[in-house]
Amino acid sequence: MNTNTFLFFKINGLAENNFYLDTLGIFFAYYFEYIFIFILLIILFYKYKKEIFIYWRAFLSAIISRFVFTEIIRYFFYRPRPFDSSQINLLIPGPDSASFPSGHAAFYSAIAFYILLKDKKIGGFALICALLISASRIFVGVHWPIDIVAGFVVGLISAILVDKFLPTKKTQN
Repeated sequence: MNTNTFLFFKINGLAENNFYLDTLGIFFAYYFEYIFIFILLIILFYKYKKEIFIYWRAFLSAIISRFVFTEIIRYFFYRPRPFDSSQINLLIPGPDSASFPSGHAAFYSAIAFYILLKDKKIGGFALICALLISASRIFVGVHWPIDIVAGFVVGLISAILVDKFLPTKKTQN
């Protein structure tokens, strides 16, 4: 058994053993993304009213990460989801798309990494939220750990590319 499979079964094996842990896992995998975006928009609006392009660049890096890079990778490197190839604890409906890399991890980490480049404090908060959203998707049975790691790498590359090719003035942290 490779490390990816071992980690998946260790994490997913915790599911369906505790109602509260399952509820928390489902919340972070399925609902928290909307709360995260709402909180982030409020924080960014409050702190960066005059620098609205920070929002757009963070969102652009997420769009490029999820809908360009992730889709290209999935086209060339199809990987089935855990529930397609194993008996697992599936807590949410499983998507029909390929597993590698994680679109959620790519999208939310791109936002988090872009913000991290501009503001360490808010970016750190965003990165923790992106990690909670992404890691919970292993727990609920829709992603392998390597999918999440690859999604974070794709998100980081997207954020760096957007920052490099669409620079904005550096903000004070």
